[in-house]
Amino acid sequence: MATPRSSPLYHDDSKLFSFRGVVIAHETHAGRPSVLLDRTAFYPESGGQMADRGRLDEAAVVDVQVDDEGRIHHVLEGPLPAIGAEVSGSIDKPRRLVHMAQHTGQHMLSRALADVARAETVSSRLGESACTIDLDVAALDERAVAEAEALVNAVIDDDAPIRAFFPSEDELRALPLRRQPKVHENVRVVAIGDFDVSPCGGTHCTNTAQVGFVRIDGLERYKGKMRVTFSAGVRARTKLSREADVVRALARELTCGPEDVPAGIEKLRRELDEARQALGRVRGRVAGAIAEALVKETRARGERAVIGVIEDASLDLVRAVAGRITAEGDLVALLAGEADGGTIVLAARGPSSDFDCGAFLKRAATAAGGRGGGRPERAEGRLPAGIDWKTIAAATLAGLGR
Repeated sequence: MATPRSSPLYHDDSKLFSFRGVVIAHETHAGRPSVLLDRTAFYPESGGQMADRGRLDEAAVVDVQVDDEGRIHHVLEGPLPAIGAEVSGSIDKPRRLVHMAQHTGQHMLSRALADVARAETVSSRLGESACTIDLDVAALDERAVAEAEALVNAVIDDDAPIRAFFPSEDELRALPLRRQPKVHENVRVVAIGDFDVSPCGGTHCTNTAQVGFVRIDGLERYKGKMRVTFSAGVRARTKLSREADVVRALARELTCGPEDVPAGIEKLRRELDEARQALGRVRGRVAGAIAEALVKETRARGERAVIGVIEDASLDLVRAVAGRITAEGDLVALLAGEADGGTIVLAARGPSSDFDCGAFLKRAATAAGGRGGGRPERAEGRLPAGIDWKTIAAATLAGLGR
C-alpha cells in the first residue's frame, strides 16, 4: 500500500513559518534517511526553487525533496522521530523570504522580457547565490533589458496584490497564462496583479512591494540562447551595498567623490599607457646597447652564435635584445635572463641562418632539467634558477656539431 502524500500547507500560505504535523513514514531519498509528514509547510526543491530549511522539534531539516510519487521527504540531521509522533515544524524564515522574493521577481522579469524584448523564458534557476533566466533568443538589446528591469521595479512600486490559487477548469481556460502548465490536474496559478499570470507551485510574495527591488546582474550567451542573471530583495540590496563599498573605497584611493571614480580610472589608464610607452622606449635603448655589446664580442671571436645572460631581465627585454641581434641576418641569439625564481631562455635566428632553434633549446632544456622548445626559427623555455647558461649553451652547440 502506497504511503499517503503530505498536505502542502505552503500552497495556501507562503508566510506560514511554523506548524504541527504527524510522522506517517520513515523513508530514504537519494540514500539518505527521511521522514514523511501528514502535512508540511516545508517547500521541497522544485520548479527551479531551492528547498526550505528549518527544524522538526530539535532535529535540523537539512534538505526537503519531492519524489516521483509526489511524496515530500524531510531529510534530518540526527535520529528520526517515531512514526505516529506529532512534531513541531519551524521554517527558516529569512531563507524562505529570500526564495519568495527571487521567485516572484523571476515571474515579473520573465513577463517584462517577453513584453519588452520579445524574449520568452525557456527555463530558470533560483540558486543559493545566483538566479538565472534562459531566453529563447540568440541576442538581447541592452536597452531593452534595462527597460524590462525598469518595468519590473515600477510594478513593485505599485504594490500590486499577488494571488496564488487553484482555478476550476473553466477559470483556467479563461486565464491569460504566460506559459502553459506542466500538469493537467490541480493546476496552481500565481497572478501578479494584472501584470503576469503563470502556473506555478512555488512560494511567492503576497504583494509586489515585498519583492523590494529587482536587478539584472549580467547577460551572457549560453548554448545558443541568452542567459540573464538577476537578483531581488535582500540579495539585490546586499549586492548593491557591497558594490557601493567598493566604489567608495576606490573614491578614497583616487581622492575624489564616488561619482568621479570613472573619470579617475580613465586618468589612471591614460597615465599607465604613457608609462608603458615610455618604458618601451627605454627598453628599446637598453636592448640596443646590450645587443651591440654582445654582437661585438661574438664577432671578435669569429662566431655567429651570440650567447648571453641578461641580469634581472624580463621576457620582453630578452625578446627585444634577440630582435636586435637577429637583425644581423647571419647571427643566432642564445639568451637567458633570471626572472621570477627561474631562468627564461630564448633562441632565435636571423633570416639568413639555417640554425634549428627548436632542436637546440629542447636539448639544452633537457640537459638543464627544464622545459622548452619551439620552431626552427625561434624557441623559448624556462630552466631552473642559478644554472650556468653559457656553459650549457656551449655544450649543446658542441653536441649538435655547431
